[in-house]
Amino acid sequence: MEDLKSADAVEGKKIERELDLIWSRSQSPAMDLLLRRGRDALAAGEFDVAVGHLSALTDHAPDFAEGWHLRAQAFFREEEFGLALADLEQAVALNPYNFQAVYGMALILEQTGRIQDALRGYQAVLSVFPAHEEAQAGRDRLARQVGESDI
Repeated sequence: MEDLKSADAVEGKKIERELDLIWSRSQSPAMDLLLRRGRDALAAGEFDVAVGHLSALTDHAPDFAEGWHLRAQAFFREEEFGLALADLEQAVALNPYNFQAVYGMALILEQTGRIQDALRGYQAVLSVFPAHEEAQAGRDRLARQVGESDI
């Protein structure tokens, strides 16, 4: 995680992929299969199918943070922001290092009008991974918006 603080965007993406691989290991072939099926359904745009596989995963492996994180992505794509946010909170509780889950929370908070909370979320991501381009864009966008509201 320390390497992210000094990484540029390209190196940071490489580290991010490595972390994704680590965080995606459940230590159970059956749970790994549910995770893979959930990912495949997400990639295919079959969000309800993804929710089904990932719900089975979170039911059978409630301490596996990546199951919650991916199900949040499926809920987000279905515009079920409350459910997505709840799953992201669970993912971060289980894996506080998952800056992508924190980024997802910030994105939802922004979309639901909780601008100050969203800004703090983007800043939290950047404290771990300063070159995270999407979090930089979110922070800059909201900083301008907050600045305009103070006029």
